[in-house]
Amino acid sequence: MAEDKKVDIGDRKVGAAVKAAKAFVAAHGKSARAVVENVGRAGARVVLVGEDGAMGDVFVRSVADAEALIAAVPDLEQHEWDRETTAQVKIGAGHRHRMAGR
Repeated sequence: MAEDKKVDIGDRKVGAAVKAAKAFVAAHGKSARAVVENVGRAGARVVLVGEDGAMGDVFVRSVADAEALIAAVPDLEQHEWDRETTAQVKIGAGHRHRMAGR
């Protein structure tokens, strides 16, 4: 595993998000992709996509906090919703049914 990147995470909530993202990467492959989505006043959503296709997310207060989170997690790389990222996601039937309101 890569050496931890040194980033100033002064906010406790961002620190908790970093811990959650590190756990996700450890559970779902050697590396993961992160897509930052600005959700306005609520902050930013960081969607995590593992090597195994699993998805997860964490919320932080701003896009800057999201970028700091990504910089703080070894083996987590920032991406967009490009062809490779969407192709990596594996969504099961149960998730599809929940999203369809069934």
